[in-house]
Amino acid sequence: MVSRTHVLEVSDAGHGLAGLGLNQRYLQPDAVLIERAFLQVTEQERTQEGDAESLQCALTTARLLSDLEAHPACIVVALLRALTWEQQERLDLAHSYDPDVAALAADLHRIDTTLAGIFRTRDRLANDAQRLEGVRKLLLAMAQDIRVVIVALAERVWLMRSLQQRDPAEQLAVAHQTMDLYAPLANRLGVWQLKWELEDLSFRIIEPDTYKAIARRLDERLVDRERYIATLIQTLEEQLATAGITGTVQGRPKHIYSIVKKMRSKSLDFEGLYDVRAVRVIVEEIRDCYAVLGIVHHLWTPISGEFDDYIARPKGNHYRSLHTAVIGPEGKAVEIQIRTREMHRDSELGIASHWRYKEGGSRADRRFDERVAWLRQMLEWQKEVSHAATRGAAQAPADETIYVFTPQGRVIDLPRGATPVDFAYHVHSDLGHRCRGAKVDGAIVPLNQPLQNAQRVEIITVRQGGPSRDWLNPEYGYLKSPRAQAKVRQWFKQQHLEEDIAQGRAILEKILARLGKGHPNLERLAAQSGFPRVEDFWVGLARGDVSPRQIELLLEPQAPPVEADLTPTLRRAAETGSEGVLVLGVTNIATFMAKCCKPVPPEPIVGFVTRGRGVSIHRANCRSLAALTTNQWQRMIPASWGKTSQGVFSVDIAVDAVDRQGLLRDISETFTRERINVTAVNTQSRGDRARMRFTVQITSLDQMARALEALQSVAGVEAAYRQ
Repeated sequence: MVSRTHVLEVSDAGHGLAGLGLNQRYLQPDAVLIERAFLQVTEQERTQEGDAESLQCALTTARLLSDLEAHPACIVVALLRALTWEQQERLDLAHSYDPDVAALAADLHRIDTTLAGIFRTRDRLANDAQRLEGVRKLLLAMAQDIRVVIVALAERVWLMRSLQQRDPAEQLAVAHQTMDLYAPLANRLGVWQLKWELEDLSFRIIEPDTYKAIARRLDERLVDRERYIATLIQTLEEQLATAGITGTVQGRPKHIYSIVKKMRSKSLDFEGLYDVRAVRVIVEEIRDCYAVLGIVHHLWTPISGEFDDYIARPKGNHYRSLHTAVIGPEGKAVEIQIRTREMHRDSELGIASHWRYKEGGSRADRRFDERVAWLRQMLEWQKEVSHAATRGAAQAPADETIYVFTPQGRVIDLPRGATPVDFAYHVHSDLGHRCRGAKVDGAIVPLNQPLQNAQRVEIITVRQGGPSRDWLNPEYGYLKSPRAQAKVRQWFKQQHLEEDIAQGRAILEKILARLGKGHPNLERLAAQSGFPRVEDFWVGLARGDVSPRQIELLLEPQAPPVEADLTPTLRRAAETGSEGVLVLGVTNIATFMAKCCKPVPPEPIVGFVTRGRGVSIHRANCRSLAALTTNQWQRMIPASWGKTSQGVFSVDIAVDAVDRQGLLRDISETFTRERINVTAVNTQSRGDRARMRFTVQITSLDQMARALEALQSVAGVEAAYRQ
């Protein structure tokens, strides 16, 4: 808040708060500081160092903020905005006014600079919803103090009011910017007074013919509508008095853009709208809201499907009210809103006036804390129309995220502490591999320098090359993003691929020579070993994922003694169709899944005849099989999945991550979203590292693959894989 210790005595030049058109009631304690700012800017204008248009903008913005009962520091900063940034710096606002004022002014200047660059790159944002959403997030991330956005919105209202004097092309560009960016921000902050005006003023320029047509329709029946509303108000006031309910009834103003939006969304004509005729009832207590609702529905017939209880289920911007539509007198549809005075204040002023809660003490402290918590959630909002946004609900909180620009003006979100190398990999893997330097806001910086909000990053590349192994060393601080770290590891893994393929070929040739075999069907051998491609099979041989003894078994399978006991009837059962696991082609042999590898269809499998427990089923490339003795190899048996082998299978999933608070919760939520049941958890933390092992139940390998992909996106997770 504005500190009293920095208030300087100024003479009364006759410019009181009333003279400025400001709300005296709540601004009086800060009158001296506000009058000082007013004198400062008017003096600049008199000496021709100021700009008349800037002064008019400052005064209008100050009055708007006063109507919203915004923080006094906002009023001071709005007035000082009549000065250029250089003039504000010369004044040393922190000393002349207050550090609070200086911080707000600096944030506003930063937003001005950022948005100027964005709109210079592309005037229209409506066709790029993802980029627009990034800009909205950026604005709120830049504004550590939400009051900055309130001032920016009030300034935009002045600009829209004065836009008629500008070039038509500029009018259209500014109107689109306002509709795409500023009106949605006002809506999210719940500042409805500004939202409605921004939308109507923008719509009047974007679609002038439609705007005039609706305005004409509203004006044609203005007298009849006012008479009708007056009758409704009188009836409701009499009913409230009879019921002993204290409250006021008033007509609700009509906003042209909201009328058009409802006509289009519900495919209605003008006459079919319910809220062309509307009243609002404001009462003292929540219980009175529902009592009034009962009175309204008793007086008039409610319209089916037109009731909304935003008290029990508030909107995302904390809006609360009861909405209903009824068939009123003369058979005309009427919309009625019912809310308490507190709800009405919130809906009209939004977050702008909530600064007073903390200063007021008492029970208001709790409501202020609730609103701050809501604001933190709002900063993390997801895209409103994209299905991908629903899947991205577990993204990092806003205070763990920064937003930076590409040279083309695209907004990139990164984890806090991210470096230019993280940025490069986020834009494109190839850009990251070839990254050799970076410019931030035009200046060359080290590749491990953490980025800050709103910086513009340009990557310096070479034509060919790859990442440095130093980038994977956490002590050097080159990479913060798990996504970028995974891409670097994948690059180095790929570099050894050709060498591993050659080594795997050599191992297979030695096995074939020892067994005196010719050239087998490599595709079939790879599939039996659990690899989709022959190249992957060779790499698995080289890296020990499949052992030479397993290959020998596949090339020369040994039939166990039980084969001789199988009757022809059992063999015919296999031919007529079966389910589950087929052992030697039949299903009625006792089997169980080996705990060492936990196979899942359609992975290639083999059986091992145990002593008294039946046949244990292993993945064909299970490493435990490599430890079998010569005698034990004789007990291996061919096995395969049946035609309808469906069910729930247990697998072990490992997660390696950077330890942090809430990590286990976020991973558990990921499993829940994928509808995967967790049956066992084992976690170990050493320093800042965490290793987690989960036993989960899945229905298919595709489900497991989706889960692993989702786990990789959890903040802090470096690797997620099946054990």
